[in-house]
Amino acid sequence: MAYSNLESFLKCATPAVRTQFLPKWQSLQGRDSIGYFVLEDLWDCYDEWSAYGVGAPIRLNGHETVVQYYTPYLSALQIYTGKSLDLRTGIEELYLESETESMSSDNEEGRLSRTNSISSNRMWDSDDSGTDQDTELKIKKPLGKLYCQYFDHSSPHQRLPFRDMIKKLAEEYLGLNSLRSIDLSPASWMAVAWYPIYHLPSQRNPKELYSAFLTYHSLCSSFEEGLKTRETGGTTALPPFGLATYRMQRRVWVKPGTEDSQKISSLLSAASSWLTQVDAIHHPDFGFFVSRSM
Repeated sequence: MAYSNLESFLKCATPAVRTQFLPKWQSLQGRDSIGYFVLEDLWDCYDEWSAYGVGAPIRLNGHETVVQYYTPYLSALQIYTGKSLDLRTGIEELYLESETESMSSDNEEGRLSRTNSISSNRMWDSDDSGTDQDTELKIKKPLGKLYCQYFDHSSPHQRLPFRDMIKKLAEEYLGLNSLRSIDLSPASWMAVAWYPIYHLPSQRNPKELYSAFLTYHSLCSSFEEGLKTRETGGTTALPPFGLATYRMQRRVWVKPGTEDSQKISSLLSAASSWLTQVDAIHHPDFGFFVSRSM
């Protein structure tokens, strides 16, 4: 089946992570096993992409095909857990989500609210009083404890590639490598900004290929409302559940007779709804992309 250019990009921007399974004795009743992935394995998917870019086949003028390469950058990250973690080690501390939650130490709260020196991004404790909203995507449980938060405010040419940024964050927050998807709250997510770098074969008029994209991915392997990951062939795919575009040439990316236009609109709406629910409505890249989507 021939993909539209939009579908081609979304497929190439979907990481496939090695799936692991809990032993039967650790699984829920009625299930043989529970699949999960380790965050470090997810970050490893971006190693080659960060160094050389990811290539998406793009068809031009109905017949000519080029491979457009994009470099991924970490645009935003929120990791919520159901347990309290030491921010420096990622080691679980005693934490119960019911009556004992109010007994969390003042020291932990202080660590959570301190200023992160990397790109002037903040990390703070989350209010656990989650509320459902009448939107396409609903978080049906409290957000959990906010372990890590990152928003990039830099211009694209000043940013570190995705994998390098994760490595820098992980120097202080070791849980970024050791946490598993089953340890995370359904509110955990990341956004990846994809900027074009080159295409093969080279074109004389490459402006139509200068579109950039912002994709949103769930980091929890048990999300509801259509955000479930797909487990196939020993890997877990994390397709984008939200999307924003920057200077997208619709004649290139929207294929006539397809649902591309509806998909773009739906994914944009999902991203906007999501940011409202996780209290991240000031995601800098989202505002920038939306204001310059055409």
